[in-house]
Amino acid sequence: MKTGLHQHVGMRQDLRINPRLYQAMDLLYMPLLDLEQHLKQELLGNPFLEMIEPEEEVQATAAEQQNNKPEKEAKAEDEPDWENILLEDRTEHGVPSGSYSDAREYVEPVTVESKDLIDHLREQTRMLDLTPRQQLLAEEFLGNIGEDGYLQHTLEEILKGANQLLEEHEAESELDLNVPAFTGAEVEEMLHVIQQLDPPGIGARNLRECLMLQLENQKRTDTLVYRLVKESFDDLIAHRWSDLGKRFGLAPEEVQRAADELARLDPKPGLQYSAANDPYIIPDLIVEKIDDKYHVFLNDSGLPRLRISKTYQEIARDKKKYDGESKEFINQRLNSAHWMIQAIEQRRQTMLKVMNFIVDRQREFFEKGIDYLKPLTLREVADVISMHESTVSRVTNEKYVQTPRGLLPLKFFFSSGLTTTTGEDASARSIKSQIQKLVDDEPPKNPLTDQQIVEMFDRKGVKIARRTVAKYRDQLGILPARMRKRL
Repeated sequence: MKTGLHQHVGMRQDLRINPRLYQAMDLLYMPLLDLEQHLKQELLGNPFLEMIEPEEEVQATAAEQQNNKPEKEAKAEDEPDWENILLEDRTEHGVPSGSYSDAREYVEPVTVESKDLIDHLREQTRMLDLTPRQQLLAEEFLGNIGEDGYLQHTLEEILKGANQLLEEHEAESELDLNVPAFTGAEVEEMLHVIQQLDPPGIGARNLRECLMLQLENQKRTDTLVYRLVKESFDDLIAHRWSDLGKRFGLAPEEVQRAADELARLDPKPGLQYSAANDPYIIPDLIVEKIDDKYHVFLNDSGLPRLRISKTYQEIARDKKKYDGESKEFINQRLNSAHWMIQAIEQRRQTMLKVMNFIVDRQREFFEKGIDYLKPLTLREVADVISMHESTVSRVTNEKYVQTPRGLLPLKFFFSSGLTTTTGEDASARSIKSQIQKLVDDEPPKNPLTDQQIVEMFDRKGVKIARRTVAKYRDQLGILPARMRKRL
């Protein structure tokens, strides 16, 4: 075998995705607000694109009627030297040709930081009369409190972390401060301080302690519910009313009524100061019923309208003035501008096709409610509108539609199905809704078991297994029958 470099001539086929195809897929994936920001960035980067909004068009028309100035005279007075700008602009961040004010006034939106749970607790500890040593230990506690308000580590781990922090401070100061280590008693004392902060129940190590702290805050330590939580919590959460009644010398009904008071307490008190804010949702599509027919509209009236800048286009037509890098820059940006306009239009048409099919398929849902929601898969939609399943997935992801039934995510309309005796399919989401309704209407003293729910669906012609009912019940947060029973 000879070693060395060799050259071979051959032919092969490779599948390569055009970068513009990637960008087109991203445009399909973007919700309305993200798309708006993306288009503004494109306007800043491509001088051949300009934004014309409806309000601007109306203002421009009114101004022309009032001024009645010749077109050439108006351009001479209002427009800069576009030819020189075009020749000088070869960077990746060209200014859009509409006006410079658009570029100057555009400000990238900045998320405003809101006060979270730890900030709320820290403000309270700073108002307490704590020594620097106690404040350091309090900070160690705050660093170990989770978003739900519970301590995430044991007191031994917190003690170890606090002493390690002391050692680091002493090492950084390069002085032998001889600061005594924190003790277990100090940690226990600080735990009591933290657990007195707002909201009640904060700093608990488990659910039992969290509920007890809230009851103590309400001055209810002499009540039955407090004794139940403190002395028999395992039996309480297992709903063993008869056993608890015998132990405390009460009727089971009294025990159950006392336990009902726990539902008014907050099992995760820290979440009311969660840093995660509810997103502000703007629907991408609107479905309206007009003359007994459902119509689909795109909610993109606030989206920038794009067009090719006539000024730049006229300058680019004079090809004698441009060669080399200037010519390549002009061709690249002009082609990119044309493609962006086409991609936006393609996105609009694809979304309308998908939503129109959903409306046709789910008409009974819009007319009668969730019980009539039919099963639907991405592949079904893709086959009908002649597009790939992944394309439909991108169109429906993180998109919302305003309907006569409320604001819904597009993913709401997609779910698996169960076979019925009539040969039709029932949506899994519809089955869940019916299970919820059955449980809501059941007699409190004789709640429906999973098997009874299976038999009720069987009488309706829906074939469903008992384990499927149990799974859907768990997903709905419904307790088993024995734990729903009222005495």
